[in-house]
Amino acid sequence: MGGKGSDSLEKAYLGVGSNLGDRQHNLDAARKLTEEIPRTRFLKSSSVIETDPVGGPPQGKYLNAVWEIETTLAPRELKNHLFKIETQLGRKRNAKNASREIDLDILFYGDRVIEEKDLKIPHPRLHERFFVLIPLNEIAPDKVHPGLKKSVKEIYEDCA
Repeated sequence: MGGKGSDSLEKAYLGVGSNLGDRQHNLDAARKLTEEIPRTRFLKSSSVIETDPVGGPPQGKYLNAVWEIETTLAPRELKNHLFKIETQLGRKRNAKNASREIDLDILFYGDRVIEEKDLKIPHPRLHERFFVLIPLNEIAPDKVHPGLKKSVKEIYEDCA
């Protein structure tokens, strides 16, 4: 690992969801492509859970999971790779909270807090979404949210 990017190894957590087409196939395909991102290593996945959609137009249930990776890519580079994977797997961006073949979100990137127009880390709504907190709590209960200064387990229990 080297070249352009942060050059320090960072652990990141990705929220993954699908509610269009063959949902499990979409998650599997996204994982395979995520494993091919340069200077990135897939570490583990939570269990896959089925959840009701939150917000947006009426739509089918989601399959959701959280993945742990490590990378030397800068956060924006990682986001760009995830965006390409979403596009490659057929995601259309026509309406906010609409159904999607695949949704890949950076939940945490190390302990960084990033507040840019199109890149917000930690994910701004992760603390209020059970479909993120359930799988995140499964694989990273002790991860501390750098903004809220609480562990994922504490956030999950507060939300419950």
